[in-house]
Amino acid sequence: MLEPEKLKQTPPKTWAAGMPAVSSSMQHILREAGALRGTRGLLDMNQIGGFDCPSCAWPDPDGHRSLAEFCENGAKALASEATLTLADPAFFETHSIEELEAESDLWHDRQGRIAYPMVLRQGSDHYQPVTWSDAFGIIAKHLNRLASPDEAIFYTSGRASNEAAFLYQLFARSYGTNNLPDCSNMCHESSGLAMKDAIGIGKGTVTLDDFLEADTILCVGQNPGTNHPRMLGTLEAAVKNGARLVAINPLKEAGLVGFVHPQHPVATVFGRATALASQFIRVRVNGDLALFRGVAKALLEDESREPGTVLDSSFIREHTGDFAAYRDLVLATPWEEIIEMSGVGESEIRALAETLAGGSRRVITCWAMGLTQHRNAVATIREVVNVHLLLGAIGRPGAGLCPVRGHSNVQGDRTMGIFEKMPESFLAALDRECGITSPRRHGYDTVAAIHAMHSGRAKVFFALGGNFLQASPDTDYTAAALRNCELTVHVSTKLNRSHLVTGRTALILPCLGRSERDGEGRFITTENSMGVVQMSQGALPPASPYLLSEVEIVARLAEAVHGVKSPVLWRWLAEDYDRIRSIIERVIPGFENFNERVLEEGGFYLPNAAKERIWNTPTGKANFSLALMDVFQPSPGRLVLQTLRSHDQFNTTIYGLDDRYRGISNARRILLVHPEDLALRKIPPCSQVTITSFWGDERRVARGFTAVPYEMPRGSAAAYFPEANVLVPATSQAEGSGTPTSKAVEIEISG
Repeated sequence: MLEPEKLKQTPPKTWAAGMPAVSSSMQHILREAGALRGTRGLLDMNQIGGFDCPSCAWPDPDGHRSLAEFCENGAKALASEATLTLADPAFFETHSIEELEAESDLWHDRQGRIAYPMVLRQGSDHYQPVTWSDAFGIIAKHLNRLASPDEAIFYTSGRASNEAAFLYQLFARSYGTNNLPDCSNMCHESSGLAMKDAIGIGKGTVTLDDFLEADTILCVGQNPGTNHPRMLGTLEAAVKNGARLVAINPLKEAGLVGFVHPQHPVATVFGRATALASQFIRVRVNGDLALFRGVAKALLEDESREPGTVLDSSFIREHTGDFAAYRDLVLATPWEEIIEMSGVGESEIRALAETLAGGSRRVITCWAMGLTQHRNAVATIREVVNVHLLLGAIGRPGAGLCPVRGHSNVQGDRTMGIFEKMPESFLAALDRECGITSPRRHGYDTVAAIHAMHSGRAKVFFALGGNFLQASPDTDYTAAALRNCELTVHVSTKLNRSHLVTGRTALILPCLGRSERDGEGRFITTENSMGVVQMSQGALPPASPYLLSEVEIVARLAEAVHGVKSPVLWRWLAEDYDRIRSIIERVIPGFENFNERVLEEGGFYLPNAAKERIWNTPTGKANFSLALMDVFQPSPGRLVLQTLRSHDQFNTTIYGLDDRYRGISNARRILLVHPEDLALRKIPPCSQVTITSFWGDERRVARGFTAVPYEMPRGSAAAYFPEANVLVPATSQAEGSGTPTSKAVEIEISG
């Protein structure tokens, strides 16, 4: 950890990308992957016939793709994956678990690719090499002696391919459990549930082309400059095409203010930024539900004054349900409550409503974790949908809903069946085509899995990718849960902290990365945020000859567990991924002629009924939500903490110690607080503080943070995850979706 006096703070930036992004990208590529391997990988990334970026899930253009179809995040992800450094058996022989635990997450990532399967045997303090056959034998022995299949948990990161994810859930269900938690449970689960209930599908309803036809684009509770930078190019094109961009966020993020496109030489060299957001609404943390309720109230009031000029009355009449009840609820809501809960004035809300109703009502709303990680997340997203229903802004060009997924193929994993409660139609088709009998009892989601391990109801934890410990809430509680297991297994490319907090026996199974060649002619597929399924084929030589693909790891695991008893020919499927895709097309609607269509340039779109104004809901209509309005309110004298990313990280992977756009350097254990909130507590700027979080009778403490003054709404604070995850209660979850409330943590700070 860096000493506090090394922290550097400069004014936040007013634009994103440009030459600093180019420079940062190349520094990472040259340092980690080298000029030849790194350049080859960059030129293949997101290209037709190349590999899908392992970073975010923002889609590629349907038509022409530029020579450099990647962003700073993608370059960093490739540099990390394609590194020339290896964490080989000698590395693990040199470093004990205790020594590895003492190092930082950044240090872990820079130790290189795990080169050989490793085992941590009970009582040992060093990982040791193990053959693949012995590794699968260890796992099979533990799984086959459990009293119930539900004592095993099969977690999935969003980066697994469609083929690996499908085979993985098939194995779990053939084994006898629906315990298939995944990273969606901690991010967009609230979006999926809200949209499914409202419009019949839990996915976005727009394409990239819709952005070029939009009148207004709302970016709510997200920071695209850091989390999905390729989105900035789309927003720039939309603004230049006449769209009005409105940013709604507690922090004024650089990527929503201005953008210097790295592929535009004049703009890059001279730093000439395109202004993006023409309006920036600094909403109170968790004030979004009240804000959108206020927008709806303004629209309804304007419609009552000028009937037929504001709302899309024909759409409401033909396509929606519960409008009258919703109208009465909204009109009865006092403006005083809306203003208090949102932190936004009535005139600003009315101006936003006027913007949305102007022109052709072609409105796109994009959102991310700033909406999904609250107790009322589902109700908030339903309120976003309510506003779109009032305007008829779904199912027409330039209009729709856009939950921005943060991890490549996290949406595809869910499509493939990575979910603890898949519908009967999916399970019946899976049983029919594969000859198994899937369990029908719902399994554990992520938080339920943590509780099950903690209580001893689950004894084996298997993770297909990810860094489960660092991604989860209440890190200390989650660590105790993992240590309570008999066996923990991680399929990984790089060392991470989850490998060091283990069950009594632990395994690391090293796999191929997206950029690496997987045998002769084999390729995988992924699904992006807009429902496009496309092929991904790596071309770089594997980092080590001992790596296996995720598909082969799952197949060999299944074969070791089931032996000759299984009706599924696991190894035969893994030999040729076309065979897996042939099963997928018979199980999942929309994948007809999968093997042929995925070879088309750019892949193919999955069906999206809501885009056609077909509502697969029980009512056959798009449904207005009648949720009551509320906001997270801390006790007097306390603050509301939200966790967020720095610019030098992607999810739990730490690439560096700088948060360039927010002006923070050389530090990660920081707490951003309004200067007046620090002064009120007599805490000097950039001094050390202890943070205590509160949830019911529970208390959690994090020490050694530096309080940094930052412009943000009074009463709020922000800190980077995973360092701040220790403060997030595992028992505070979004109603309905179960997502941890990482954006609404009640805290006190003391010097």
